[in-house]
Amino acid sequence: MTAGVVIFRRQSVAFSTFFLNWFFRWVARDNLKLQNLGIFYTSPHNSDKSCRKKLALHAYKSALLSASIALAFLAAPGTVRSEPSQCSVRPTNTSSQDDAAPEMEFIPGGAFQMGSDRFRPEERYAHSVRIDSFWIDRHEVTNAQFRKFVQATGYVTRAERGADSKTHPDLSAEVLVPGSVVFISPANLTRGGNLTQWWQYVPGADWRHPTGPGSSIDDKDDHPVVHVAYEDAEAYAQWLGHSLPTEAQWEFAALGGRGSDEDWTKPYDAEGKPSANTWQGVFPIVNTNDDGYEGTAPVGSFKPNGYGLYDMLGNVWEWTNDWYRPGHMREPVINPSGPSFNLIRLAPNEFPRRVIKGGSYLCAVNYCARYRPTARQPQEADLSAAHLGFRTVLNCPSNKNDN
Repeated sequence: MTAGVVIFRRQSVAFSTFFLNWFFRWVARDNLKLQNLGIFYTSPHNSDKSCRKKLALHAYKSALLSASIALAFLAAPGTVRSEPSQCSVRPTNTSSQDDAAPEMEFIPGGAFQMGSDRFRPEERYAHSVRIDSFWIDRHEVTNAQFRKFVQATGYVTRAERGADSKTHPDLSAEVLVPGSVVFISPANLTRGGNLTQWWQYVPGADWRHPTGPGSSIDDKDDHPVVHVAYEDAEAYAQWLGHSLPTEAQWEFAALGGRGSDEDWTKPYDAEGKPSANTWQGVFPIVNTNDDGYEGTAPVGSFKPNGYGLYDMLGNVWEWTNDWYRPGHMREPVINPSGPSFNLIRLAPNEFPRRVIKGGSYLCAVNYCARYRPTARQPQEADLSAAHLGFRTVLNCPSNKNDN
């Protein structure tokens, strides 16, 4: 493929996106009038030529709209692939960093439908997105990999430092001490189970002590690291020269090459057997552990998706780079990186939140059920939890997402 053809296709995408934005407004402007005219134009023998002309114009607009959408997708790299670029060869880090970095998969750029109009309100609206090529970790960052980062840098996580009383003046003293949020089943009375609250702030809980003092990760090197706040995940990614994925990158990768999201049965195969680490049974009381795991599972325990990525659904929620705002824009976009922080509206005593994706081992049919690519949830940026981890991306030189 010649450079001229590549440039032409890129320009076609830009033009098509501009044209679509203008065209949607043009169609919508007279839409109500045309619908009202259509009410009276119920017979082919109607003698109102003006009505027929206006309805014909409406059909002409619709045909042009379809053509412009087709042009956008034909020009998008998700439909027409260019030859592999230098980005398809992963750059190397220092030896110590490579030891701490998960293996990565190359995701060729493409166009897809982001969001969904079928499920949760915060997933609306489904809209067209084009993504440039990037690399993404094959699986979630593990305890062993995060330990190497800590050993090399001396980094101390937010859970080990405790919350900042200056940014959280309204928090009680009990939750300002070092610790993190832990799931405790209401049925587990020996650990303080409470029928009204299964999430509890446990002093001393952190990535080395996932359920609190006395617990350890000695036999869990290949499990995803948890109890990492956004700043902790970002620090690890930056140490590698990586970044956290945008929500669009994460969702595109989670689809595994499929065109759109499916249904609620994603964590089960055709025979009804678990294909991801989720909660089987009635949450939060009974977990039958049909998938073989009560908490986190070793990364790569289940089959990968079409891109060779493991645990994109289930196991642990994963941080993305995007600030959270309910819902998506309707317009087509290219390489979105989420809303700007100054556009985020916070209620009194509400803290900034980032988008997390993928669901976790605590998602069940009767609770959460967000083990789908389009599902999304807000998470306070400086709050860690026992079911929350991350993976990183390596962007191509022309696809830096600085947010």
